[in-house]
Amino acid sequence: MKYRLRFWRKKEAAASPYLAHIHLPWLGAAVLTTTLPHIYHLPVWLAAFVVLLLLYSAVQWRRGYRVTPAWIRVSLVLLACVGIAFQYGFNPGRDSGVAMLAVLSSMKLMELKSRRDSVVLLMLCHFLLLTHYFYSQNLLTGLWLIFSTLMVTATLLHIHTDARVSIRPLLTFSARLICQALPFMLALYLLFPRVSGPLWGMPQDAYGARTGLGNSMSPGSISRLYNDDAIAFRAQFIDAAPPPRRQLYWRGPVFNHYDGRVWRNGDSSARAPSLEKRGQPLRYVMTLEAHQRNWLLPLEMTEQAIGLESRMSASGVLWSTQPILSRTRVEMRSYLEYRLETDLSPNRRNNNLQLPENYNPRTLALAASWRAETEDPRQLAARALDYFQRENFFYTLDPPLSGANAVDDFLFDTRLGFCEHYAAAFVTLMRAAGVPARVVTGYLGGELNPVDGFLVVRQSAAHAWAEIWVADAGWLRIDPTAAIPEDRIAPDVRAARQITAPEFAGQAADWLQRARYRWEALNNRWNQWVLGYTPERQREILAALGLSDPSLRNILFTLIAVLGVLTLAFVFWLLYPRHPKPTDPALRVWQKALAWLRKNGVATPPWETPLALARRLNATHPALLNLAQLICAARYEGQTPRSANLREALDAVRRKTKDR
Repeated sequence: MKYRLRFWRKKEAAASPYLAHIHLPWLGAAVLTTTLPHIYHLPVWLAAFVVLLLLYSAVQWRRGYRVTPAWIRVSLVLLACVGIAFQYGFNPGRDSGVAMLAVLSSMKLMELKSRRDSVVLLMLCHFLLLTHYFYSQNLLTGLWLIFSTLMVTATLLHIHTDARVSIRPLLTFSARLICQALPFMLALYLLFPRVSGPLWGMPQDAYGARTGLGNSMSPGSISRLYNDDAIAFRAQFIDAAPPPRRQLYWRGPVFNHYDGRVWRNGDSSARAPSLEKRGQPLRYVMTLEAHQRNWLLPLEMTEQAIGLESRMSASGVLWSTQPILSRTRVEMRSYLEYRLETDLSPNRRNNNLQLPENYNPRTLALAASWRAETEDPRQLAARALDYFQRENFFYTLDPPLSGANAVDDFLFDTRLGFCEHYAAAFVTLMRAAGVPARVVTGYLGGELNPVDGFLVVRQSAAHAWAEIWVADAGWLRIDPTAAIPEDRIAPDVRAARQITAPEFAGQAADWLQRARYRWEALNNRWNQWVLGYTPERQREILAALGLSDPSLRNILFTLIAVLGVLTLAFVFWLLYPRHPKPTDPALRVWQKALAWLRKNGVATPPWETPLALARRLNATHPALLNLAQLICAARYEGQTPRSANLREALDAVRRKTKDR
């Protein structure tokens, strides 16, 4: 038969209904839509393997389709398992699990024998849809998943209906099914008790690769982020406008131990430093993207987050007690004027004067010559900044590789570096001159989105600066990179600015920038109201809706009651007798004509035929006869009148009416 698949094993195929040949493209499209976004996350060889499997299935369909022999399928499964084991190791996790799902769903197309096999494949596609949120939870991912769900549901309908059904009715009916499920989905989303973590435990890699700043700083660790346009966090200021850029230092990890190549945090003290707050606090709400670390990146200086368990480390870094594994919304209060740790203990002082032995002799000699002239920390810092400004230093993303004495090479030979080079060299000079100093990393500045008023800070804003300790003043921020004149910024930095910040590219990119602002504002609303629906926000909404005691028991009772009411309403809607609209266009036009006549006081008994009614009303409605003849020709003589002719006849009935 033309629409039947031919199988090698007739007996096995006879046990279940046959699949029509036209069903296979739908199944392939369902697998493609659910697998396609994962191609970006899979290794190149594995992505190519999945694509080849899909192409092979398409060729098989064009040739009439025969189930692939078992020995080929088993060989391909073993090959994929071995490759995935070598790629990800033998520990189960997110990446290896998604890779296996993508491979198995693609290979399932090679062994379809019955409708039951296709149902198994579609259930696998539904499960694969959930895994996309392991990598991205933005609005674009949500829209793609809605489209994929629509496609998979339409395919499920297609394999259980006539193979010749067109695409539009299937997609329409699938959309209706999804819309019918929306009230239940919204009720579950709003009322199901929220938890502060994931509903199930997975290995650490299920939360994604760590992004942004790291636990150490070495040459290139900050500059590699300069081309990264991903958002690190957003901030919305509550009582005032955002401060100027020179005050937007978002404090992250602090490093005070140097081994000649890498800066790390060597302060093991658990006691937070003293903080003297000055002026009024600046209130704002941060929405942190998941970076898998504990630091919270507030404006300098913040002692504690509001609504999140946190503490200040010995280096003045605000830490959360739990890693930021998902998008987190937290309120902050920062003091832009402060004095941090005015009394430095001998142990802390020694930690911030530490330098590796037998490294960077020329740097030590230069600092010693400055110290012979003055011991004032502020004057020594000014000498270092003047040295960066006066000498021929350049700000570049691609400095040459340095040797064992990295600071010497930078200060006296290459004089090419990024912010981490300047911060490391400055701190080394200060320590060699007897001034306690340390490296601070974080983010500088931000980009105000005029659509929603949020300040957006991207990974490209990652920065490194320095702090020196001065008696009676505490730790003072010094940004040595700011000493580099604008004309000594290398072309690679300027080019990267144009890519990561289109406003630097001129008026030609204004439309692109406006579009990006609108999209990011829309995505931010999705983050705030959908992904940011925390237990605290749920309690606030339920309290606003009248649930005075939003305890777990009351929430569950409310959820059960709402679901029960929705179920009864849905059953009533299904059982309520309705008169479906006719699908025949001629009959629809005739019913419109009858409705118009009844509206004008004309009796139209249901047993009266169109021609009989037209002859009876010919005196007052002469145009009705022409319409009745067209209707009868379409209904009983097999003719197909044009829709335009039917509409013209109906309009004539409405216009040409004689007075009684």
